[in-house]
Amino acid sequence: MLDEMDTSNKNLQHIGVELLTVHTEGTVHAKRMSGKFRTIKWVVAAMWLSFFIGPYLQWDGRQAILFNLVDRQFHIFGITILPQDIWVLAMILLFFALLLAATTAVAGRLWCGYACFHTVWMDVFTWVEEKFEGLPNKRMKLDKEPVSFSKLQKKIPKWFVWAFIGFMTGFSFVAYFDPALSLWARLFTLDWTGTETTIILSLAAATVFFAGFLREQVCIGFCPYARIQGAMIDTETVVPTYDLDRGEPRGRMKRVKPGEETPELGDCIDCNLCVAVCPTGVDIRKGQQFGCITCGLCIDACDSVMEKIKKPKGLIRYASLAEFAGKPFVPLYKRPRVIVYTSIMAFAAAAMIWGLATMSPLDVKVLHERAPLFVQMSDGSIQNKYYVKVVNKGNAPLEASINVTGPDGLFYVGPDSIRVLPGNVGTATLLVRVPKKDLVSENTPIDFVVQNKNAPEIQTTYDSMFLGPKVR
Repeated sequence: MLDEMDTSNKNLQHIGVELLTVHTEGTVHAKRMSGKFRTIKWVVAAMWLSFFIGPYLQWDGRQAILFNLVDRQFHIFGITILPQDIWVLAMILLFFALLLAATTAVAGRLWCGYACFHTVWMDVFTWVEEKFEGLPNKRMKLDKEPVSFSKLQKKIPKWFVWAFIGFMTGFSFVAYFDPALSLWARLFTLDWTGTETTIILSLAAATVFFAGFLREQVCIGFCPYARIQGAMIDTETVVPTYDLDRGEPRGRMKRVKPGEETPELGDCIDCNLCVAVCPTGVDIRKGQQFGCITCGLCIDACDSVMEKIKKPKGLIRYASLAEFAGKPFVPLYKRPRVIVYTSIMAFAAAAMIWGLATMSPLDVKVLHERAPLFVQMSDGSIQNKYYVKVVNKGNAPLEASINVTGPDGLFYVGPDSIRVLPGNVGTATLLVRVPKKDLVSENTPIDFVVQNKNAPEIQTTYDSMFLGPKVR
C-alpha cells in the first residue's frame, strides 16, 4: 500500500502538484545555451521577420497584404475578400484556433515556447540586453546597483534599441491597414493622423513594457492560456518532464576517498543549469507548473551536462505521464481530444479551401421593387422593376454586361452593361416585361446573367422571380 502511494505521489509530481512554484524574486535573467531546442526557437523567431517584411510586398501594383478597413476590402496577394466573404476569414481563424488546441493536447504549450509573439520578442529583447549589459550575473548585479552614470551608459543605449524595435513593431502592424510606403512618406512630413500616431506609439510602448520589462510575468500572471491549458492536456500529452526515478536522490559529484562509502545518487548532479536557462525561472524538477512554456531549453541544458559526465541523455525530456506510468503509447488517431480537434480543423480547412476556390471576382444581387410588385402596361404586358447590384471583387475595373432570360416574349429596358471600379458596387435599374399571355403562373422563374466583357469566362447567374396577376 505504501509503495502504491509513493508511486502515485511521484506521478502527481510529474504533472504538476507544485503548480504555484514559480520564480517571483525580481526579473529572470536566463542563461543562453546552444542546443537543438534553442536552434528551433531561433528558426521560428526568424520566421517572424515576415511580420516586418509583409507590408512591403507588392502584388499587381498594390500592397500584397492590406486590410483596407475604410473601403472594407481585405487584399491577400491575388485574393480580395469583401464583407460578404468574411466567413472565409472566420474559417481561417477557426482552423488556427483548433490547431492551437490540438498542439496543446499533443505537446502542451508549444505555441508559447516557440511561436508566441511575446516569447519571440522577449527572446530578442533579452538578446539585445545581453549585448549591452553582459551575461546574467552581470545583469543581475547591474540591476541592484544604484543609479549612476556608468549604469546609465549601459541602460540608455539598450533602451534606445528596445524603443526602435517597439516602434517598428507598432509601425508594421499599422502598415497592414494603411499602405506602408504612404505611411513612411507621411511620417517625414509629419502628416500622420491622430489615430495612426496613437496606435503606433501605444503599440511601441506596450511592446517595450511587456517584452522588455515584464517579460516572464506576462506568461505567469497575465496570459490566460497558462490557466486554461490544464483543461486541454491529458495523461498522453508530452511536455518537458524530469525523470524522478532516474534523477533522485540528486547530489553533486565529488571524489570519494579510499575507504569511504560511495553515496548512492541519481543522475542529477544538482547543477541547477535547467533552472538557469529557463526564461520563466521554473525548476522543472519540482514537476509541471503553469510557468513552464514548453520551450525545451531545460532539455538542452541537462543533455549538455549528461554529455560531460558521461551519462545517458534524457534525464529531462519530452514525455507524458502515461510513459512514466509504464502504459503503452496511444496513437494520435485513438485519442478523443485529438480526433475532435482535427475533425473540426478538417471542416474549417475544407470550407476555407472551397470558399477560396469558388470565390468569383464578381458578385451579383438582384432586388425586386416592392411597391408596386408589378404594373400592367397599356399594351397588356406585365412589367416588373429590378435593381441589379454588381460587386467588383477584382483588382481591375469591370465592364459587366447584363442579360435577362425567361419565358417567351420577355424583353427588358435598361443598360446593357455597367462599369464598376475595383472593390465597388455598381447598380443598374431594369424594367422587365412579359406579355400577359405568356405567363402561366403568378411566379415565373427568370435569370439575370452578369458577364465580364473583358473576360467572358467570368460570369454569374442570379435566379429571381417575375411576378404577375393571378392566372385564371
